[in-house]
Amino acid sequence: MGSATNVVDNKEARLPREVKNALQLMASEWDDVVDSKALQVIPVKGAMTNEVFQIKWPTRTDDVSRKVLARIYGEGVEVFFDRDDEIRTFEFMSKHGQGPRLLERFRNGRIEEFIHARTLSASDLRDPAISALIATKLREFHELDFPVTKKVWLWDRLRNWLREAKRVCPLEEAKAFHLEVYEEEISMLEKKLSGSHQRIGYCHNDLQYGNIMFNEETKSVTIIDYEYATYNPVAFDIANHFCEMAADYHTETPHVMDYTKYPGLEERLRFLRAYLHSSGKEPIDSEVQKLLQDVEKYTLASHLTWGVWGIISEHVNEIDFDYREYAKQRFQQYWIRKPELLGSS
Repeated sequence: MGSATNVVDNKEARLPREVKNALQLMASEWDDVVDSKALQVIPVKGAMTNEVFQIKWPTRTDDVSRKVLARIYGEGVEVFFDRDDEIRTFEFMSKHGQGPRLLERFRNGRIEEFIHARTLSASDLRDPAISALIATKLREFHELDFPVTKKVWLWDRLRNWLREAKRVCPLEEAKAFHLEVYEEEISMLEKKLSGSHQRIGYCHNDLQYGNIMFNEETKSVTIIDYEYATYNPVAFDIANHFCEMAADYHTETPHVMDYTKYPGLEERLRFLRAYLHSSGKEPIDSEVQKLLQDVEKYTLASHLTWGVWGIISEHVNEIDFDYREYAKQRFQQYWIRKPELLGSS
């Protein structure tokens, strides 16, 4: 759930001088821009990890603006991912036609190509046609041959984040969240969920609606924001996407999850059939059912991942979001679903 974006009112004060200088220098090389210094800065609402701004310049063509996206990295979030790795991922995705181009880098951020498409809303995820597009695009994403060791990152990442959560948490908060039990829970999940049948692919690991763009003209989707992308079981990536259907980050209480909105059985099966069918073959029922079982179990790993993320974020991120309450909900959902999915383990 690293980011969810939507353009809001115009404010320029939060854009650092270094970034403005980089933007003006870049725009000065564009023949169609009237005045490189006449930039309009529009904050993009809902980002949880970075600050994001849409930048616009007037051009010599009436009613047409030149646009880019400026991304300023959040403070303290390097604990979650390596920025150099993320830039390599970004460039790889761009090269393979999967996302926007990297236009410029600066000390604590970057400037990206502006995609002429809209960010999905929470309700868009329930649209069967859009959901099928997401399933197909996700399968394509999973089959990318990214040039790193193709190992599962999920469990090591969870353990590293848990150690960091214990480090940044006051003792009373750590006790309130029962952080001492989660090392054992992670090991139990790894043992129960791992197996040779698990398909490993290059996973986004944060496929919430704000990280998906939809082009109304071409009826196509683009997956963006790869901070958390690694090789993982593809069932985990799908599970995380299903969990995100309980979220709406553009409400008065964006941290509140509504698990009555978790997709029903038919909705999940429809997504999985579209995902499997995108390989060109009609999936057999046993294949769909096996993937469904794996996905449901991996929702537990999703709840732990973002629960621990929330605890750390509460202490390192200054973005206006109730990370602590968000973490509480994810842990609660873990304990609610665990007996149903794993029995009395």
